[in-house]
Amino acid sequence: MTAAASPTTEKDIATRQSLAHGPLGVALLHIERAHRGTGSWQAVHRQLAAIGPLIDSNEANLFLGAPAMAYTLHLAAADSDRYANALHTLDAIVAAHTRRRLSAAHTRIDQGKPTSFAEYDLLRGLTGLGALLLRRAPDSHEMRGVLEYLVRLTEPLPSSDGQVMPGWWVWHAPVHLGAPTPGGHANAGLAHGITGPLTLLALAKRHGITVHGHEEAMARICRWLDRIRHSDHHGTFWPRWVTKTTAVPTKPTTPSWCYGAPGLARAQQLAAIALDDVDRKRMAERTLLYCLADPQQLNQLTNRGLCHGVGGLIRIVQRVAQDAEDPSTFIDRLPQLNERFLSLGPSAETGFLEGAAGAVLSFQSAYAAEAPVSDWDACLLLI
Repeated sequence: MTAAASPTTEKDIATRQSLAHGPLGVALLHIERAHRGTGSWQAVHRQLAAIGPLIDSNEANLFLGAPAMAYTLHLAAADSDRYANALHTLDAIVAAHTRRRLSAAHTRIDQGKPTSFAEYDLLRGLTGLGALLLRRAPDSHEMRGVLEYLVRLTEPLPSSDGQVMPGWWVWHAPVHLGAPTPGGHANAGLAHGITGPLTLLALAKRHGITVHGHEEAMARICRWLDRIRHSDHHGTFWPRWVTKTTAVPTKPTTPSWCYGAPGLARAQQLAAIALDDVDRKRMAERTLLYCLADPQQLNQLTNRGLCHGVGGLIRIVQRVAQDAEDPSTFIDRLPQLNERFLSLGPSAETGFLEGAAGAVLSFQSAYAAEAPVSDWDACLLLI
């Protein structure tokens, strides 16, 4: 972006480059259709042509700017040389961006300061960049750097009052991210919490990429998740976040990808596979089955979207089934979820994370006989 751009122009540019909410995210649907033969590559090109100059400042991340474009073009290229020159340029930009972000993160840890979502999480932080690098440059120095940082993130960090807190304890509020909150909090969700780093560590290990302290870091996160886990007659769930005095919420909430039990179940299934932890794998799969059998939880899904809606649950069920001991127990639930999906009205938003594009992507693959064509959900850390 140029320094002379007006605030309105900057906002428009950012929206166009948003994988979550803008045309860049809608391009994922066009790419999937082109791969399936139900759409054209011309439609993909038209969608991408309107994106504009790419953001590569500190605000860039997996869901915004140059990294988001690299992820989108990677899915479009698949095993071809499509967009090869653009991807080569973007790979260099992403690598340099990642190095800058890593340097800042290690400086923060050296100073003993608490972290933030923007530093480490999937949507804006280094976990998201790691998810991209795992696809684009798995053997790179930057990929190892992200994993080494995540290992360090899990190490305990003294707080200002002398207590020892988890290294992922953030200084700001759970919702108002620019506002400090007394004592800070630790987030458990897949989108903003420590479950994102756990999943990336698990996926990297599954790809044969590990760093010193890799398994210990995963075990450290799993032990914390075990400590805050709740079980009752509805099944198992985790609070969205924990402060020094409370856990929120204290009962099962929306079974979503971003914060709900299904997202955490998939993350822990992947972690269990990486750690060869049979009991954790069984717990994770049982958690999802309890959720799918509980109308009180399912009735909290009021839209079709990926982030908070039925679309995200559908995709999680598919991915869990692929690695489950008994895939049919999950696949058999898809018709019920499809009916629930169709009973809800379409989203007014067109985007990927909460809008129609993501919902359609999840629904068009929701049949047992139809394997996913691409791993478009890698940006959600489901694969």
